[in-house]
Amino acid sequence: MADTSNDASFSMTPAETTKLSKLLAYVLRHGAAKEKLTMRSDGYLLLSDLLARPKFKNITQEQIEYVVRTNDKQRYALAQLEDGQWYIRANQGHTLKVDNEQLLERLTTPLPVVVHGTSLANWENIKREGLKKMQRHHVHCATGLPGDSGVISGMRKTSEVFIYIDMAKALQEGMTFYRSKNQVILTEGKNGIVSPEYFSRVTDCHGNSLL
Repeated sequence: MADTSNDASFSMTPAETTKLSKLLAYVLRHGAAKEKLTMRSDGYLLLSDLLARPKFKNITQEQIEYVVRTNDKQRYALAQLEDGQWYIRANQGHTLKVDNEQLLERLTTPLPVVVHGTSLANWENIKREGLKKMQRHHVHCATGLPGDSGVISGMRKTSEVFIYIDMAKALQEGMTFYRSKNQVILTEGKNGIVSPEYFSRVTDCHGNSLL
């Protein structure tokens, strides 16, 4: 496979990059089976199989590499695995069944900050019912706010409300936490919900307390 990591001459327009990134997110997180693709238990798909599908008819390996390399949230990973072939996967966000122990790092020690970002509109329900994983396998959190050092992904930059999770309490009471390759903190909650009792504090984007 071509290595474009140091090829400054190759580029894609923002529109092309966004379109391909959204297509990759759909297939790698949700639609592999519908596209008749076989996903390994660790979330990897054979890249040559992906490129053979009709939706990727006009997509090249070079374009895939570019999107993986330049994605600001590092959503995807490319790897040459034990059979010598190239594979691709999403680092988190699956609705498809994957083996968390292979795809993610399980955390057993509380982190200083675990925070979920949401909108003011969503907060009204969340403060009553808790954070729900919905169709995904996990509730997604970050280790800081957008723009903080080391924070790559885990919440939208447009988040208006920041819900801080008491990870120590949650771990003590049997909740599981994982860290993805792009540093997103993930939890299944209890029965798919992180209830408000595990919220240590909640602030709006101006720092005002909402809890």
